[in-house]
Amino acid sequence: MTRIRIRAGKVSLEADLNDSPTAQKVAAALPITGRASLWGEEIYFSIEVEDDEAADAREELAVGEIAYWAPGTAFCVFWGKTPASTGSEPRAASPVNVLGKIDGDATLFAAIKGGEKVVIEKV
Repeated sequence: MTRIRIRAGKVSLEADLNDSPTAQKVAAALPITGRASLWGEEIYFSIEVEDDEAADAREELAVGEIAYWAPGTAFCVFWGKTPASTGSEPRAASPVNVLGKIDGDATLFAAIKGGEKVVIEKV
């Protein structure tokens, strides 16, 4: 397991990456910098990691889960409802590879604006 920090604007939260092959690729690429795009209560941005959709990829997520979206080579942080949600739960546009979970209050990411710089680094 790899401990990371995700920073954007005044928000800085730590997370644990799981031991999946995709999470290992993301860990090997750190530090990663991008510009936040928003899709409901989700931040995502393209990263220089390429991987296929995992066999256990899923659309329904828990608040605070972080994931990799293969079609857009994107890192995603979910903290609430997205346009694909049927209730208040986070739901990805299509299946994502779950990378891990935020340690703390993921709803703090609501303060981030589109285009803001995001940095993912090892702790």
